[in-house]
Amino acid sequence: MIRYIQLILVFLLATTIATAQPCTPAGNQTSFGTGNVWIGYAYNNMNFTTYRGYINVGTAGSPNFDIDFGGNNGNFNTYGCNVDRNTFSVRFKLRRTFANGGYRFVVGGDDGYRFSLDGGATWTINNFTDHSYQTTTYDTVLNGTYDMVIEYYENGTENRVSFNVSSICMGMENTSVYGTGNVWNGYVYDGTNFGNYAGRIQNGSAASPNFDQNFGGSNVTLNTSSCATTTETFSVRYRLRKNFLPGTYQFTVGGDDGYRLSLDGGSSWLINRWNDQSYNTTISTPVNMNGDYDMVLEYYENGGENRVSFNMTVITLLPIHLVDFKAVVKNSQPILNWVITANSTPDYFIVERSSDNRQFSSIGTIEPTMGEGKTRFSFTDKTAKGERFYYRLKMVDIDRSVTYSKTLTVHLNGVSNNTELQVFPTVVTGTQVTVKSGSSHKNVDINLVDLSGRVLIRQHVAQLNSSQPQNIDLSRVRLGKGVYVLKIISADGLDQSRKIIIP
Repeated sequence: MIRYIQLILVFLLATTIATAQPCTPAGNQTSFGTGNVWIGYAYNNMNFTTYRGYINVGTAGSPNFDIDFGGNNGNFNTYGCNVDRNTFSVRFKLRRTFANGGYRFVVGGDDGYRFSLDGGATWTINNFTDHSYQTTTYDTVLNGTYDMVIEYYENGTENRVSFNVSSICMGMENTSVYGTGNVWNGYVYDGTNFGNYAGRIQNGSAASPNFDQNFGGSNVTLNTSSCATTTETFSVRYRLRKNFLPGTYQFTVGGDDGYRLSLDGGSSWLINRWNDQSYNTTISTPVNMNGDYDMVLEYYENGGENRVSFNMTVITLLPIHLVDFKAVVKNSQPILNWVITANSTPDYFIVERSSDNRQFSSIGTIEPTMGEGKTRFSFTDKTAKGERFYYRLKMVDIDRSVTYSKTLTVHLNGVSNNTELQVFPTVVTGTQVTVKSGSSHKNVDINLVDLSGRVLIRQHVAQLNSSQPQNIDLSRVRLGKGVYVLKIISADGLDQSRKIIIP
């Protein structure tokens, strides 16, 4: 019996001595694996603080791996010390060079996992919570050398972590670039929610941004600039940067299935019918526009027939706005000078002259240089022979609409005056407009009307004296942005109209 007890004591002592032997973790925790073989730095807790040693996963032929650490009880071995399988963490590192192309990464884990392509600075995949085994997919275009990091932790029971990378066809364009010259850049994606980018198509033409596209039919192959996709479940994000002349526009968008249109790069949606549906169209409210706009048209197809369309119509273009029109006499020759606003869109001006203020004839044409943005013009009448002449401008816009300036009276002795009606300002930013006539009139009605002819303000003046200003208070009605007309009619024959703009 004594001998038996002695043997037990010797065994227990040997076991204690063996357990107490020091353990030195191998590895520096910072180096990246190479040649497709990961270095996995293992820790005896879930937060990467008690380092125990490293393991290797992957092979020279492939960096892909799927490991369960030998079960959910006991320890697993590392190059260094053992690690408890119930609560531990591993930081895998691999430096790898990728040829230019598209790649799909699938990372899985039980429990938390996350994946980085920049050494852990950011996480392209992040599922760092307790859960049973699940995977996350990430598609991207790579070109060059990347420091890949996978962080994984286990919080009891089953454990498993996996990694898989494969080459896929992906579009190579920058999907944030807008089309120009009325031609849309359409970025095509597999899936209905702009998932895997396939490549670019283009719609519209130099003459017009309008288009109607059915993608070749239902469940057929759609070729793009890079990869082909099928027309069953896909999405397209169209982009077009377009310059709009000042005016009012209306947009009609249609689709089977969902579609939406933005004029501000996708920050808000002017048209939004983002649901499964057979083909239908939506017409926007009229929109006043002027300048460059980043238009985005998004569309998705969720099976069956497919179609998307865009149509833009011009309701009205703002007319040429004349800021100033004056005449001076130099060397017995009348010189006409006029100024228009920078957002006016003139095609040409015709200078007209009359000797009786009734019959006018053309004496010259001024054509602005396209794209010049010129606002100041001048014309010298070298053929004027007489004592007094009347001048006006016939202003032809690019949409062929015609407006006339006020009439100037010019005396060749150098005395010039305006016998016609003046309205200022004509681009109104305040609440008042002033009317002034070059001659006196009785019983004058001054009416402000909109473009449909509806009278918004009516003001009666018993006596409108020459050069006496008459103020019109616009605050009496609520005026939206647009073009309005002041009509001035008197009992003694005055009948003139002047346009004003509320910007």
